[in-house]
This record gives sequence, structure tokens and C-alpha cells, in this order.
Amino acid sequence: MGLDVWDGKTAKPRRPISEATWRNPVKWNHQAAVDGVHRKVFCASMADVFEDHPVAAASRERLFPLIEMTPHLDWQLLTKRPENVMQYVPLSWQMRGLPGNVWMGTSVENQHWADVRIPILLQIPAKVRFLSCEPLLGPLDLSDWLDIYKPIEAYRAGTQDQIPWSRQSSFHVNRLHWVIAGGESGSKHRVMQSAWAYNLRDQCLTGNVPFFFKQWGGRTAKSGGDLLDGQQYHQFPS
Repeated sequence: MGLDVWDGKTAKPRRPISEATWRNPVKWNHQAAVDGVHRKVFCASMADVFEDHPVAAASRERLFPLIEMTPHLDWQLLTKRPENVMQYVPLSWQMRGLPGNVWMGTSVENQHWADVRIPILLQIPAKVRFLSCEPLLGPLDLSDWLDIYKPIEAYRAGTQDQIPWSRQSSFHVNRLHWVIAGGESGSKHRVMQSAWAYNLRDQCLTGNVPFFFKQWGGRTAKSGGDLLDGQQYHQFPS
């Protein structure tokens, strides 16, 4: 919409969402209950719920009770800071695990961040754990994390000191449930090689993990699509 919301470089004031926006999920939840379905809500698309920032902290105090009171909404929480999740969620979530309507995801744009963030994500007790490989900036090998029954100890090497949660070893069936990928768009976009996208799709097909490809990217979001564009492979998590 052309709004100068945040450029990631300067300390500009944050723009909190309106009160009307905060009320929307309650209405969506009511309608989903009437329809007998679950609706998906991608939360804070222009922010990070788990950022260490006063505005984020104030929003979390409102967000978590809202999630609990809207059980017919599946909340997709995406973060670049999975190491913060378990110390910022409510104590009841720390003790019992995240509510069933919380999907927890992390951004993985290249192999470095896959190696850093995925082991931490897999120790978060969420019903659905997903990756956002968008923008995809390099080839990714996810084979180490697509094994359904791989024990948690296999993911822990080098991560224990980063995770504030004290019950890492109590969850033994950990996996990725969904992978999203796409290219960067805009005038300064970085080009995604098609081989990276197809290889990632094939890894997910082999591991029986749902894969959703959003866009190839380019100067506009729809600049370079082909048959892979907008495609979902395997059943969507439910």
C-alpha cells in the first residue's frame, strides 16, 4: 500500500494495529464455529511476535489470550527468533505445550539459517511446525529434518545453550509439518534459481512433507510464474 511502516534499518516508530483489527479474530472465530470449520490466520505478516522489543511485548500480552479465546482459528506464528519462543509464551504454554490452534514457524532463507533455526524450532511443542523459505536465497538441504521418527537428541547438538525451555528432551517424535517457499519480489529482488525450488519440492515429496510454492518473484510478485507457481503438494496440515 506504499506505507513507510518499517525499513529494518532505522529506529522509526512502530505502527501498532488498530483496535478494529484486534476485534476481527473474535468475529472470524464466531463465524468459523457457526460453519463448523477452522480458519487459518497468518499473524503479524509485517512484524515478529517474538522480537525483543517493547511494542512486541505489549502486543504479546494481548495476542496470547486472544489465541486462547479463538479455538476455531489456526494461528500461524512465523519468527526469525525461535530461540525466544518458549521464554515469551505464557507459563501454561511452557508447561503443557502450545495450544492446538498454534502453528509455529521459522524463516529459513539459506542453509546457514536452516542449520541454526530448525533444530530450535523442532524442540518447540507445537501441533504444526513449518518453514518459510521465502525469499529462497540459496540451495537448501532439509534431509536431516524430514525424518518423522528421528529422536530429539539428534537435533540438539550445539543448541542447548540457546534454548531457555527446560523440557527439551521430553518430546521424541518431532518433525517438520509444512514447507513454504518462494522468490523475492521488488525492484531490488535477488534472483532465485529454479533448481533450488524444484530440489526443495522433491525433498518434501520424498519426506512426505506438504510443500507450498508461493511465487517465483521478480520485479513484481507474479513476474516469473510457471507450473510450480502457487502449487501445493501433499495434504495441507489440519
